[in-house]
Amino acid sequence: MNNVITPAALKSMLADGGELALIDPREEGIFGQSHLLQAVNISLSKLELRMSGLVPRKTVRIVLCDDGSGLSQRAAAKLSSMGYSCVSVLDGGIKTWKNAGFELFRGMSVPTKAFGEWIAVTCNTPMITPEELHKNLSAGEDVVVLDSRPPGEYVNMTIPGAINVPGSELVYRFPELPIRPETLVVVNCAGRTRSLIGAQTLINAGVANRVVALRGGTMGWQLAGFPLEHGATRHAPEPWGARLNAAKAMAERVGERFGVKTIDSEMLNALKASETRTLHIIDVRTPEEYRAGHRPDSTHAWGVQLVQSIDKYVGTRNARIVLIDNYDVRARMTASWLVQAGWPETYVLADPFADTELTVGTAPRHTPGLDTCPLPRIDADELRRHLHAKNLIIVDFANSLNYRKAHIPGAWFAIRSRIPECIRNMPDKGSYVVTGDDRALCMLAAQDLAQATGRRVALLSGGNAAWRQHDFPVSSGFEHMATEPDDVFRMPFLWGHFDD
Repeated sequence: MNNVITPAALKSMLADGGELALIDPREEGIFGQSHLLQAVNISLSKLELRMSGLVPRKTVRIVLCDDGSGLSQRAAAKLSSMGYSCVSVLDGGIKTWKNAGFELFRGMSVPTKAFGEWIAVTCNTPMITPEELHKNLSAGEDVVVLDSRPPGEYVNMTIPGAINVPGSELVYRFPELPIRPETLVVVNCAGRTRSLIGAQTLINAGVANRVVALRGGTMGWQLAGFPLEHGATRHAPEPWGARLNAAKAMAERVGERFGVKTIDSEMLNALKASETRTLHIIDVRTPEEYRAGHRPDSTHAWGVQLVQSIDKYVGTRNARIVLIDNYDVRARMTASWLVQAGWPETYVLADPFADTELTVGTAPRHTPGLDTCPLPRIDADELRRHLHAKNLIIVDFANSLNYRKAHIPGAWFAIRSRIPECIRNMPDKGSYVVTGDDRALCMLAAQDLAQATGRRVALLSGGNAAWRQHDFPVSSGFEHMATEPDDVFRMPFLWGHFDD
């Protein structure tokens, strides 16, 4: 029997200053409609995939909160099997929380977005409208637009002529940009938060230029009737020599202003040795730098994304965070924001790569339940030959956004946490082929499907990517839906429209 707690008890836990992982196991689309402010969304479908990364300490206090659907009890049982020993469930979920007089919130990463708004008001961060920027650019005025998002978002859409400089890279790369002191610097993102934080980052660093945030970002630009650029590849180079020293000096001043602490390897080892505190060691360099060589005890995150959505990387409130960067500039600037945002035990590691054997590639992901997966495989060629077999059904566990864009003809969209419902809604055929975009998720879902049906279940080798690589035909749209496509929160710039 799981420990059940009241809203009042949870409220007290949130305020006691101790470590707490408040986990909402619903699908992202449902979570985004209404949830507790400090809740971290780890869907039951992906619990084994994400939990150890976000909540690494098995003895930390965990409270699960849903909407009364029973997902919390299922998640609690799963966490217990994974070795977590202090798991509670909020009695009645968000409904009893609201009935107790406490607030619920809509959206994703709400605390950090609220922090961005607080910074804008407190610092009076200057902004420019899309109309004003378009007028300046059309007139050929001395303006540079810096897109503060990661490259993947920038390539998808950006302000025409913008240079990609992710927010945590702004101070690091700013000295290398071909601009004059009188150049107007405009920082944009997709909406608001990263524009505001990015602009204020440069202002805090003391650059000589006038710096403003683009109101509404790329969405505001498009809503104003102006075209976006797609496929851009412009980026700021890495600094060197005197320009690197200038970036270091700016970051050091900001670090001192906001009380950013630096630790050495001895202090890091002491933090790692603690069994009563959670520690995240995060490398905030570019993904390319990380893959080229990183500490084996570190994970990777863009600094700009840590500030924008720390709940995607750190699932325990009041955890300790150590940031890694070869020249400390990006780590210091990221830490300056995390300290202000309520993560006081955020540190920068001095000389992070000294006396450490580096690991090449991405960080390994261990997923409970995948040590042995005896299910048979089928390759894309063979599946195509049997595509229209009457006794075969293809089940796609990709997210609904990707399924809508392209899927194997006839494949049914499904969500792992709802496999019993999906089975009822799909045709009753002899066997299944499971596909998707995440190999580990597909393996877990296939095992669940086999256990629930007692039927033959095979995995498509390479998943949807293998099908596309063969240039086989695909379908689009929501044509075979075994459940509602509410696994992804509907953000306008992802769904291609601006309605609510």
